[in-house]
Amino acid sequence: MKTKIYTSLFLTLGLALVLFTSVKAQTTEIRGEISGKVLDEDQKAFPYATISLLNAKDSTAVKGTLTGDNGTYEFKGLNAGKYLVAIYVVGYKKTFKGPYAIGAERKLYEVGQVQLATDAKLLKGVEIVKQKPLIERQIDKTVLNIENSVLAAGNTALEILQKAPGVTVDKDGKISLRGKQGVNVMLDGKPTYLSADQLANLLRSTEGNAIQSIELITNPSAKYDAAGNSGIINIKLKKNRNYGTNGTASAGAGYGDNYKVNGSLNMNHREKKFNIFGNADYGFNKRFQETDIVRVNGTTANPTYFDQTSHTDIKRTNRNYKAGIDYFINDNNTLGFFLNGYHTNGDDAANVLTLIGDQPGKRDSSVVAPNTNLRKYTGITYNLNYKGTLDTLGQEISADMDYSRYYGKQNSVFNNMYKNASGQPLKPDYIFRNASPSIVKIWGGKVDYTLPINKAMKLDLGLKTSFVQTDNNFLFENFTNNQWASDPGKSNQFLYDENINAAYANLNKKFKSTTVQLGLRLEQTNSKGNSVTDQKVVKRDYINLFPSIFINQELSKDHEVGLSYSRRIDRPDYGSLNPFIYYLDLYSFRQGNPFLKPQYTNSFELSYSFKKSLNVTFGYSHTNDVMTDVLLTDTVKKTIFISVQNLAKQDSYNMNMSYPVQITKWWSSNNNLTVYYNKFQTPNLLGLPYESGRTSFNLNTSQTITLNSSTKFEWSGYYQSKQVYGTLLIAPQYGIDLGASKSFMDNKLSIKFAANDIFKLQKSQITSAIPSQKYVVNEKWESQVFRLTCTYRFGSKDIKGARQRSSSSEAEGRRVKSGR
Repeated sequence: MKTKIYTSLFLTLGLALVLFTSVKAQTTEIRGEISGKVLDEDQKAFPYATISLLNAKDSTAVKGTLTGDNGTYEFKGLNAGKYLVAIYVVGYKKTFKGPYAIGAERKLYEVGQVQLATDAKLLKGVEIVKQKPLIERQIDKTVLNIENSVLAAGNTALEILQKAPGVTVDKDGKISLRGKQGVNVMLDGKPTYLSADQLANLLRSTEGNAIQSIELITNPSAKYDAAGNSGIINIKLKKNRNYGTNGTASAGAGYGDNYKVNGSLNMNHREKKFNIFGNADYGFNKRFQETDIVRVNGTTANPTYFDQTSHTDIKRTNRNYKAGIDYFINDNNTLGFFLNGYHTNGDDAANVLTLIGDQPGKRDSSVVAPNTNLRKYTGITYNLNYKGTLDTLGQEISADMDYSRYYGKQNSVFNNMYKNASGQPLKPDYIFRNASPSIVKIWGGKVDYTLPINKAMKLDLGLKTSFVQTDNNFLFENFTNNQWASDPGKSNQFLYDENINAAYANLNKKFKSTTVQLGLRLEQTNSKGNSVTDQKVVKRDYINLFPSIFINQELSKDHEVGLSYSRRIDRPDYGSLNPFIYYLDLYSFRQGNPFLKPQYTNSFELSYSFKKSLNVTFGYSHTNDVMTDVLLTDTVKKTIFISVQNLAKQDSYNMNMSYPVQITKWWSSNNNLTVYYNKFQTPNLLGLPYESGRTSFNLNTSQTITLNSSTKFEWSGYYQSKQVYGTLLIAPQYGIDLGASKSFMDNKLSIKFAANDIFKLQKSQITSAIPSQKYVVNEKWESQVFRLTCTYRFGSKDIKGARQRSSSSEAEGRRVKSGR
């Protein structure tokens, strides 16, 4: 296994070296040199001024650089030709020097000292700041600019996502986009490698103050991993981009029925040759969740009625961290390293009461169960990366190597006390416990290359490989004769290995008023699931092609239309493949399915934009072997359980309309409406054909009132109508949030107040879409929370510098199983 890993990684980096050296060889012939020095209005050296070398014939850019600490700059290795030097700094007049003719007669030019003059038009004592809207529509995505939003104060990333247009987050943290599950969530352009449960845990531990923006990409190109049948959500974190030392510190507290605290520190130090960065976040959250399950078990002639209520107090302590360094070898080559990780500790205390009878409202017996659950999850990723800019026209190459390790452990104790109708002991207590340690290791490597063929055409190429090893152990013990005894029949070990190799090509061509992008991605998957105790092995080896096409047509200055198509895949997360039984209580549990197959989706999208403001999108997708949660009852064991199963197909139709409105100079409004129809079909479910479908809609609105440059108010609301997903019928959900912010000390200090679910409207009700299944699940959680957050920005505010990175070991990690 390790030999394969190292071989693939070396091949990947080998391609990077070949591409780099082959292209570099084309540009190493040295012809000439142009140098100079820039001074400010006081005739002092001007550091970090922007210098562009232009072709004198058509003023196209050839190279670019920044002046050093002493104000000097130089361009070396110039081919024969005539050049201009352009010097530009915000607040100063743009200056041109030249032309300078490089040739056999003269190769070296010294521009000399150039003193910049302030631009009076820009410096009249009035500072003009363009505030980005909360929701911004772009040609290929929707962007939520969270950085300055009041509603982000004290909220977690998961809570903020619930406010995003077209996004739905259920009680367990599962995310849907335009009515479809299977969203690929990324952080800073990197897939998160986590299962649905662990992703929810990570997003709950990511504070809103750390988020810059959220991008919603409903039809991604071939450059992205093919995972995610409903699209991609990319969460971009804040990053200091200034020279010198700077940072942000924040602290907050909240209270609903329980208290919460959070804090973060973000630091950055940038010099000409290197950039060092790091951040740490801490959060403590105590909350509750109440669940009521009413169901009928058995036949019509011999029914058993269950009324189960539970109250769970949940404590979570989250610690996230990231640190790294970028070393700028020269103007065109950068080498970087970073690590990031998280630690989560959880403590759940549940009190469960199950009333049992042969008639509704009648209790013949009951089970009282005070259950406890301790959770611990850690994860760390190491990344080594390189980026080379081969010319100023956009020719680039980048490479990444990653190693990630995740560890999780969950210890649960279930105390079941049997009572008769009068509340007296009916039979001996049944006490059992389970432990479920798990280890996931991921190795990855990737190379990306961009080649601008000409001004209107660009080619992207890339390779990626990843290897995953998981080891899940499930230990089940019964408490008998005053001691714990192992139960081999309910214990198991599950091993899973997976290797994915991918290559892609993306060609973008710009015509006069039409843009066309064609992409093709190839992915080869090799997987092996081994249920050691059950002696069951499932092996799969397959190769898939994932084409994509995007066409955008500018009809006029104000009107644009677009058409796109892509094919995508969703592989089961590692936890859903695990055949273990995870008990919620004696009568309800979750069970894995090692025979799950991947699902494939073909998506089509037609869009229209008016003045880049009113945006309307029509979409259709068809999914085969759709994976979905199936909630069923066992009439023999009288239990209710949930598992992920493959249904034959899903057809999804959706229409999305968004329209931001500037009502007055001080009042702006963002509104989004998504209408969709999901239809599920399978030939055999519980021995009968199954079909379900329903038209639903999702409405989001946000209003911003700006009193002055330092004070604003916001409120947002959402409504999700009744919907069907798989075998679940989900009742409407809705809520309203409020917020206010005030900044001081030239915007260095800001205080934000936020109130989530101000009217306590949020709740969940699930019933069965299968006629023979009779149950109602009602849930309520601590949704009304008041938060106060204080943020202070310190340090340098000079020229931008820090860069964003993307690693190679991401799409696999989001499938790691863990707890919330």
